[in-house]
Amino acid sequence: MSDEDEALKRTPLYDLHVDLGAKMVPFAGYEMPVQYPLGVLKEHQHTRAKAGLFDVSHMGQVVLRAKDPEVAKTALEGLVPVDVLGLAEGRQRYGFFTNDHGGIEDDLMIANRGDHLFVVVNAACKQADIARMRAALEPEVTVKEITGRALLALQGPASEAVLAEHHPGVKDMKFMDVETLPIAGAECWVSRSGYTGEDGFEISVPEAAAVDLARALLAHEDVEPIGLGARDSLRLEAGLCLYGHDIDSDTTPVSAGLTWAMQKVRRPGGDREGGFPGAAEIFSDLAEGCGQKRVGLKPEGRAPMREGVEIFAEDSGGEAVGRVTSGSFGPTVGGPVAMGYVSTALAAEGRLLYGEVRGKRLPVRVAKLPFVAPGFKR
Repeated sequence: MSDEDEALKRTPLYDLHVDLGAKMVPFAGYEMPVQYPLGVLKEHQHTRAKAGLFDVSHMGQVVLRAKDPEVAKTALEGLVPVDVLGLAEGRQRYGFFTNDHGGIEDDLMIANRGDHLFVVVNAACKQADIARMRAALEPEVTVKEITGRALLALQGPASEAVLAEHHPGVKDMKFMDVETLPIAGAECWVSRSGYTGEDGFEISVPEAAAVDLARALLAHEDVEPIGLGARDSLRLEAGLCLYGHDIDSDTTPVSAGLTWAMQKVRRPGGDREGGFPGAAEIFSDLAEGCGQKRVGLKPEGRAPMREGVEIFAEDSGGEAVGRVTSGSFGPTVGGPVAMGYVSTALAAEGRLLYGEVRGKRLPVRVAKLPFVAPGFKR
């Protein structure tokens, strides 16, 4: 192993991945499974049809706690354009940290656990996110990184039936509900959520019980282990952003099409409007629009258009009007799919544009997102 490989971290499920025949690759500072012997295509299809088990233990798990829970909620609202105060106990919602010019520093999940907030952040950003929260929230709010727990995601239409065999209470959970439940002998923090567009659950489990829980779930005939390759194609078909690719510190929530995650109370005219970094810039975008907009893209041929492909308005000449930020073959769609940014004036659904692939401009149409309808249990 090289020095770089030796620096990579491993999740509590690393040995299990190897036992299952996974191909391990570096990802966000960890050795992670990109695929198993089933292969990316079949892993994707299996998750859409039945249930797939993902190791997402590389993500950051953080608890925010104050003597008065309302203090923690109010303080966190100073970092995110999200209604945290109005988030009911036992519920979670999607949000993002913003910077002073309205860019997205990371996207995250926020859960109200009653006496504390539970926050899940992306692996590549977690140390910066924790530092950001500590600098802004402490000492009134204690920011504690949870390092002794793994995080699993069980995704797909059979996930409820599979998990209900371990605890029938999951049947009563709706999309974005969060509960603490005993599963496979361990105290698990369970949310009905995920990042595939399918119904499913994310399960925070004590590290010592993680392998036993994973094996218990994999013992079900409807469950297969799924790697990063299929996770990427699933979230792309679902029109979900990947941080560092479809959204980043230069991308505003308005251009990214994420204003649905900004509740009215935090917008202009709301009772708690603004108060988060970059509010003026984001509100300006809301009022006046953006120069570019995130859109779905469907290449008209069979060849995928990958990240970095430049988009043009004409089949020859002219300047680029956008670029692809995520692209691959969509197994459920049965053809190539992509997301990217194009000039707002050219962002209408059905608009014919051209992606330049290896020096040739190929037709691609602006498409409605998501490519595959969500299967969430509302």
